[in-house]
Amino acid sequence: MRIKRLFLVGIMLFLSFSLFAQESEEVIKEHDKIKKKLNEINDSTPPWDIGGSFNINLTQLSLSNWAAGGENNIAANSKFVVFANYKKKKASWENFLDIGYGMIKQGEESLRKSDDRIDFSTKYGRLLNEKTLFLTAMGSFKTQFMPGYNYPNDSVMISNFMAPAYAMLSLGIDYKPNKRISIFAAPVTGKMSIVLDDSLSAKGAFGVKAGNKIRNEFGGFVKVVAKKDFTDNISASSKLELFSNYINNPQNIDIEWEVLINLKISKYITMSLNTHLIYDDDVMIGIDKNGDGNVDMEGPRVQFKEVFGIGFMFKF
Repeated sequence: MRIKRLFLVGIMLFLSFSLFAQESEEVIKEHDKIKKKLNEINDSTPPWDIGGSFNINLTQLSLSNWAAGGENNIAANSKFVVFANYKKKKASWENFLDIGYGMIKQGEESLRKSDDRIDFSTKYGRLLNEKTLFLTAMGSFKTQFMPGYNYPNDSVMISNFMAPAYAMLSLGIDYKPNKRISIFAAPVTGKMSIVLDDSLSAKGAFGVKAGNKIRNEFGGFVKVVAKKDFTDNISASSKLELFSNYINNPQNIDIEWEVLINLKISKYITMSLNTHLIYDDDVMIGIDKNGDGNVDMEGPRVQFKEVFGIGFMFKF
């Protein structure tokens, strides 16, 4: 009797293990199928995302016998942005180019530039965990197209192409919780300030020593980028960059912060507000106290620019 019971228990255990093994095998097969489908979807997704935009804003004011006073003026600002981003498996490569140029003529004054910039950055990262952390190397380069002058004295040049220019190389961690936010922290960063114009480098402009054309710095760098589409017609983006020189006055942090808000009025007409704030403790800003075109004093200052306009925008 006892032998029969043991035999029945053995059969039941055998059947149970067989069923469990079969179910486990089916679960594993189903899991492999799902994983294979996901890999096929990822492989079929184009790795490159390329696009950009071009916009131009125009303003004009004409006055005749206007009792309240004022001056005729005309202004134009243009902006060209292009990006090329690559993402496949654990690799992420982002490239960004921002070019801006603007001119303004007020009253009898000569034509002056109101915006002038070349801003390029490239960032390559390898995924460290399942979703959000990337080991990243980043490079950037910034300069301008045309000379800038100490208006109203247009004989005193204060900037030029490659004077200044800023090149930076960074290695750190990029935290990207979603497509809208990137927080890049780089404890290892080399920054190069370049002044190739002889007259400006001789004065020690933009932080270089008088007579030198290049200034090297080593420090830490943080870059925070955030984008948000509030509606189909309203979008905003913010880019904040912070740099601290480990060797010389690390408490004096260089700051660059840009904010762009776009309101789409029609397919090609957009209203935009762009603000740009810069603080660099090594850049001396000349102040003309009495308006005679001569610099009376110099020192680090918060630089701020705001551009508001309505114009044409084309995205591609």
